[in-house]
Amino acid sequence: MIDPLAPGLNLAPVLALLADPRVLKVFHAARQDLEIFYHLTGKVPEPIFDTQVAAMVCGFGEQASFESLAQKLAGIAIDKSSRFTDWSHRPLSERQIRYALDDVVHLRPIYERLDRQLDKNGRAPWLSAEMAVLTDPATYRIDPAESWRRLKVRAGKPRFLAVLKELAAWREEEAQRRDLPRNRLIRDEALLEIAAHMPTTIDELARTRGLSRGTAEGKVGQGILAAVQRALAKPERDWPRSEPKPELPSGLAPLIDLLRVLLKTKCEAEGVAQKLVASAADLELIAADDDAKVPALSGWRRTLFGEDALALKHGALALTAKGKRIAIIPVKPGAREAAD
Repeated sequence: MIDPLAPGLNLAPVLALLADPRVLKVFHAARQDLEIFYHLTGKVPEPIFDTQVAAMVCGFGEQASFESLAQKLAGIAIDKSSRFTDWSHRPLSERQIRYALDDVVHLRPIYERLDRQLDKNGRAPWLSAEMAVLTDPATYRIDPAESWRRLKVRAGKPRFLAVLKELAAWREEEAQRRDLPRNRLIRDEALLEIAAHMPTTIDELARTRGLSRGTAEGKVGQGILAAVQRALAKPERDWPRSEPKPELPSGLAPLIDLLRVLLKTKCEAEGVAQKLVASAADLELIAADDDAKVPALSGWRRTLFGEDALALKHGALALTAKGKRIAIIPVKPGAREAAD
């Protein structure tokens, strides 16, 4: 157990362990943890094994929780009652310490079971490809000026995007300066609402949902109002524009629906999470373009789904119902020509 709030804490031994290429590091949902270590040391721990991603590869659902894997693979019921206690208060209670240990020690049997399953189903290379992304330092390099692109914004007028861009840049810089998670400083939802209403006074800012009056009157509020002012002072030619969504040819909806059925059928048959293979946007792009730049048309995803998706698109595969299941049937060239 390592207490990050311990005075005079020397993390050198654990950081050396994380950097040791001879030692495999096992995480669950590793991305946020790895980002912390990257910004702390300038390096990403490796090699790593992410049990959540491995579980998705092995058919345990779209986003398998640690608790569910502990129950299914280690036969352990995690006591979650300490999850929302005050972890900044010292000393920690025995129950909190047990909860923190439970969050780690059961990763070993979970890893062992998943590793054996990957070896059995031949999907270790699939996981290696995903781990290569997680251990790439470029995954964690964030330009504050581009951080607004990480927010879920479907579209927006240039004025709104200009304010959002400035607010997101301020939050990123301030979070890095304070060494805080972005959402601890101010949540995405509040940032979007502020960008939409563009407050110029403390009273206007204080009306934002999820933002207290005290926060609006403090340094955070000052930083937000200054960011709004900077954005509004910029000339319109410097305002960002939302990237136009690719225009899809008309009449693709039925084909996209067929690709969605194929994706679900293949993923259920192969025991892998759909989310890991292709998104709804990917299916739209595949329907429109055989060479779409989407993950589903490269690497192991292409082998699992992409090739069949293109075959279905061009009439070389058909889908039919057999009882309560969907069957995938190869179509002979002569049958395709007759259908044409």
